[in-house]
Amino acid sequence: MDPRLEVQEFLTALRGRITPERAGVTLYGGESRVPGLRREEVAQLTGVSTAYYTRMERGDLRGVSESVLYALVRALHLDEAETTHLIDLAHAAGPTRAPRKKPVTRVSPRIGQLLDTMRDVPALAFDRLGDPVASNALGRALFPELFPEHGAPLNHYRYLFLDPRSQKFHSDWDVSARGAVSSLRLLAGHDLEDRALAALVGDLATRSEQFRTWWGGHTVRTHTSGTKQIHPSALAPLRGAAATFPQEEETAFAPPR
Repeated sequence: MDPRLEVQEFLTALRGRITPERAGVTLYGGESRVPGLRREEVAQLTGVSTAYYTRMERGDLRGVSESVLYALVRALHLDEAETTHLIDLAHAAGPTRAPRKKPVTRVSPRIGQLLDTMRDVPALAFDRLGDPVASNALGRALFPELFPEHGAPLNHYRYLFLDPRSQKFHSDWDVSARGAVSSLRLLAGHDLEDRALAALVGDLATRSEQFRTWWGGHTVRTHTSGTKQIHPSALAPLRGAAATFPQEEETAFAPPR
């Protein structure tokens, strides 16, 4: 991913989103405007020159101090996730570092034991890219399409955007899908040189128009908890598994390569 382009698109989207009223900019009658704030208005609210802010919005955050970044956070009324993403992008603009190889996600014995004890609730564990790395019997029963009988488990993001069955499974598919995009966007800010993540995003953007549109919106959000609505028909196999799971063995497995 191109760090300069990521910064440019993110700041442009933020500037176009906030209203002058919310930002505290005085409006005069008959003034012709475009949606959002002008660059000079953001610069004034941030306490820098228009030329300096323009350089920032064009993707150059090299040498920008934290005080200026947090002044920009206040000017654009960024939330915690957006602030984190901006700081991550600023760090990415620093000296180039050699790409780090991401370790393979493996399930620790303690996590495996925890799943074994969760006999009355579906439990799944995913790695950062959405590959299932562990599950219990009820989890596999609730999400049977992620766990084909003869084949490797499916990537959750690819299932969500590239498999039509996911839109029937999730009653609130739009909510789940938008949340997935914002999670990936926030993850990308942590390491713009994550090749595996870039490959996943590129595949989804190429094959899913909806993903491509939402990814271009640069929405970031931290997901710590939430509620998913599942179509009632998906609960039938779960009831069957609940009746027989004492004979089931819990499974932990490495993500597909």
